[in-house]
Amino acid sequence: MSIAGMYMLNTEEYREEKIHQALDMLYLDRKNEFRELSQVLLNEKALKAMPNWKEFVLNFSLDVEDAFKTWSGQRPLSSSSPQKALTLLRQLGRKKTSMNQLAHLLNMSYNLSCEFKEIYRRLK
Repeated sequence: MSIAGMYMLNTEEYREEKIHQALDMLYLDRKNEFRELSQVLLNEKALKAMPNWKEFVLNFSLDVEDAFKTWSGQRPLSSSSPQKALTLLRQLGRKKTSMNQLAHLLNMSYNLSCEFKEIYRRLK
């Protein structure tokens, strides 16, 4: 599995082998969340053609957490913050009929990101 193109994972903060170990551990407990987010973010054709879909979902979740830090004032606005926020909301909001559904997906993404970081931190 490759993290090429996964800009949130492909930083100096993370090592690839440790990413995969933490991701495997997280996936064992959070299969349903990964499945639900993958169905929202990727269509069936893309999902079958993408061998690194779990990394894609994790990268998206890390992006949501990063955006939340901007929305909550923990990080200053950047020039791309508004576009990033709209892109995230548009990706998750597709075919949703209520704000509760959107908030559910945002919370799920945020929680996956936080749990991944905690697992990653605890790995030696």
